[in-house]
This record gives sequence, structure tokens and C-alpha cells, in this order.
Amino acid sequence: MAKKIVTDLDVKGKKVLMRVDFNVPMKDGKITNDNRITAALPTIKYVLENGGKVIAFSHLGRVKTEEDKASKSLAPVAKRLEEVLGQEVKFVPVTRGPELEAAIDELKDGEILMFENTRFEDIDGKKESKNDPELGKYWASLGDVFVNDAFGTAHRAHASNVGIASNIAESAAGFLMEKEIKFIGGAVDNPERPLVAILGGAKVSDKIAVIENLIAKADKIIVGGGMMFTFLKAKGLNIGKSLCEEDRIELAKELMEKAGDKLILPVDTVLAEKFAADAAHKTVAVEDIAADEEGLGLDIGQASIELFAKTLEGAKTVVWNGPMGVFEMPAFAKGTIAVCEAIAALEGATTIIGGGDSATAAIQLGFADKFTHISTGGGASLEYLEGKVLPGVDSISDK
Repeated sequence: MAKKIVTDLDVKGKKVLMRVDFNVPMKDGKITNDNRITAALPTIKYVLENGGKVIAFSHLGRVKTEEDKASKSLAPVAKRLEEVLGQEVKFVPVTRGPELEAAIDELKDGEILMFENTRFEDIDGKKESKNDPELGKYWASLGDVFVNDAFGTAHRAHASNVGIASNIAESAAGFLMEKEIKFIGGAVDNPERPLVAILGGAKVSDKIAVIENLIAKADKIIVGGGMMFTFLKAKGLNIGKSLCEEDRIELAKELMEKAGDKLILPVDTVLAEKFAADAAHKTVAVEDIAADEEGLGLDIGQASIELFAKTLEGAKTVVWNGPMGVFEMPAFAKGTIAVCEAIAALEGATTIIGGGDSATAAIQLGFADKFTHISTGGGASLEYLEGKVLPGVDSISDK
């Protein structure tokens, strides 16, 4: 069922509650990456330009104690939003009460305020994270309609998404949420074929459900990153001191049997003497790793790069989640860079990065504008790829 989007709402003169995802990285009170703030601007601007009053709110990190509040306030985020939006953003440093209610009542059409970190409500009994019914009802009472533009939390049923949506007459997806549903949902449910999935990262356990769901849906599944070694060990190969989830070896065998020739594993790896940026390293075919090898695999090798590029040829939909190696270390970033380049070179393909480390890698390596869509939600996009219903999306009003 198609969901309402913000353009389906009459926002003029309305108090529009807007859940955004401003869970931005911060160091010493300064924002180090404002991508999530700028990504929310189209939805915010649409409501303001159409005469709505925006009441924006988000979580920021985990808040467990009163001491956490000092470093987890959204005040610096509101200031940055004000700068990129080009108009005043009134910040209200509370999550409920007379001060917030008065500030909302004073808002004029086309004005915006932001209230404090929703997870400040978690200090006393996890009211936000456990979707406390009273809290969701209270927040819903502050506005006329609800716009959810926070895909990053869509896989969680919290008071600030599901709680509000359940207690308000009308809710809709913002433009960012709509884009996520369209690209990630579309890639899984109705892809243009061939569909090639590329899965990396450290652990098989993080991606089991994704692999199981994609076996039935993808034409090819490429596996790289640290998780490749659990599969290689399941094939009876030596892996030296490489990362391996011993308790997942039998499962890896089952997944390989189910997938057959759909599953593409690396044929060589870059073995390093130790886990360090300056470690001595060599490239070895996976079949040639010695039984007494002391090194550990930190990237895929050139032969694997070529195999993966060949597998991607002609793909019309590509979904990528997880780097091919330890891309933070230049010596072991070649596989991830090569995958970025191979995807970027595809013509007429819909190319999607499912958030997390692969999104970080693509942005840091300068490939962000070469992809059709980079997801803002690592955990949410993974659960979408697993075929799960996301509560934050499910709770939005149907068209």
C-alpha cells in the first residue's frame, strides 16, 4: 500500500510535527558531518514555504544518565540547521511542558522551532525507546499533522515515530523517507534485472537474514569484507588469522548450498602481518593460503576485483552494503575503491548504497554523486533488505 507523502497534506496554518534524523557525528561539541541536516531541508522548506509551522525533533546518540545530557543536546544542531536553512530556528531545550507548549503556540506560519533530544526521555524508564503510550500521545497533542522524515529510525517503534503516528489524525512521509522507500523497497520488491547485491563488512551474523532474503530475489550475490573468511573456511580452505565466526560456519555452508552459483566469493585476498595501516602485506589466492599462515586478510585482491567487476557487467539494479576491506587504512582500501568504480561505471543502472560503512566509504572516497541513492539509515536499510516491515514506515497513513 502506497504511503501518504508530505505533498498529500494541507499544511497551511497547521502545526506540523516533523521527526527528522539529526543523529549527527559530533566531536568536542562540534558537528563533524552535517549530511543528515542538509538531507532534511527539502521537506522542511516545503512545509515552511506552504505556510506550515514546523516543530522539528530528533534523537542524538544514546542517553542513559543525567550526565549524558551535556554532550547530547540538540542545541548545536539547531544552530547548524539555522545556518543551512537561512532563517531563525527557535530552540526549546526541553522535551515537554509549559515552555515547549508556549513556544509552539507562539509560532507563526512559515516559522520553525526545534525541541530537545527525544532520548532525554529515556533516562527515566526508556519512555522514547520503548514507545511509552503516554509520551506518544503527549507529543501528538502538540501538532495537527505528523511528517516522518527519519528513515534512520524507521526500524524502531519509538514514541517519536510510531507513538505519534498512532495518536494523530494524519501522518505522511517526508521527501527523504519517500526516497528511501522508493529505492530500497523497490530494489527488493520490484527490481529491474539483473539485480546484483554486494555484501561486505565484518560479520556474517549481521547479514544472514539479508543473504537469505536475497537468495530468492537477486541474480547474483557478491560477498567480500571480513565475512568472506567464514565462507572460505566453510569451503574447507585455510584462512590464517583472518576474522572468522566459528559458530556460523555450518550456516555459511547451508547458505552456499541454497545460493548455488548465485553466490560469488573472492578468489584472492590481501594478507597482512598484523592489523595496522603500515603492516607488511601480500596478495594470495584463497586456495594457496598455507595451513600455518600467520597473516590476516584485510582486503580483496586484484583477481577478486576483476571477478566482481565482471559479475557487475550489465547489472540494472545494484545494492551494496558493507566495505570489501579495512578501507580506513589506505593500503587495504583498494577493493572498496574498485567496487565503487565498477558500480559508478555502470550505464543505465539504479545503484543503491544501504547506509552504514559502505556509505561512509563512498562519501570519503569521493563517489557520493556517482550513485543513484545513498541511504541515510544503515540499520533500517539492512532490515528493509531482510524483507522486514519497518514500524516507522508501516505507521505512516496510507494514501
